[in-house]
Amino acid sequence: MEKHLRKPFQGILNIIRFNWHFYVLAFVLIACLFTITVLFPSQLNWIYYLIIAGVTLGTTLSLIASYYIYDYSNLYSLNWLDDFEVKQGSELLNINAGFDETSYLLKQKYANCNLAAMDFYNPAKHTEVSIERARKAYLPYPSTMQIETTNIGLSPKSIDCVFIILAAHEIRDKQEQIIFFKQMKQALRADGKIIVVEHNRDIYNFLVYNLGCFHFFSQRRWKEVFRNSELVLIKTKKTTPFINVYYLT
Repeated sequence: MEKHLRKPFQGILNIIRFNWHFYVLAFVLIACLFTITVLFPSQLNWIYYLIIAGVTLGTTLSLIASYYIYDYSNLYSLNWLDDFEVKQGSELLNINAGFDETSYLLKQKYANCNLAAMDFYNPAKHTEVSIERARKAYLPYPSTMQIETTNIGLSPKSIDCVFIILAAHEIRDKQEQIIFFKQMKQALRADGKIIVVEHNRDIYNFLVYNLGCFHFFSQRRWKEVFRNSELVLIKTKKTTPFINVYYLT
């Protein structure tokens, strides 16, 4: 199989590429405020400078953190899975929300296993323009199945391991999340596992993403969803202060 290795700076460049409108807005705001301070100097200039500094600092911090998470850290090397045993010939499933950056990487790591990919992207629900841009830029993993979160269509006891990497938060409704995870529970074999990778709504993500961190859910929320889905959380680990990995059975 052709290797699909990540390129240097791929993570941060994708963020800028798919969310360029945010950076344009930030630049326009800074330029407008700076122009006002030059053309119409007043005692309020310090407020404008404060806003300029805040926007500049916030944008810079988010980009630095994104580079650290998606390019510098071991997130996409998948070596944080080295202590996770996967038997040869296992049936693996990777589920994404419209943008799949990990199926090729998982297949390379577990070359002796069977890997299927599913995509629950729904343009009526997932209206972020960034996802639309990403889907146009990257082809899906071969034979990716399009699914509904409430109707995954998996046979009972047919899967050894399910990976849901940076995707589950796109299911916004709690009951829909529970239905989604209950279906995977039914599809797991006796010793099957589910691995969920997520940003958390916490102080670390708030410091670098500001209001953007509210797009994520708290660790308490995830634990509640897992418990109501009748899944057992056997371990939680961090790949960075910004990313949690939940191991479920």
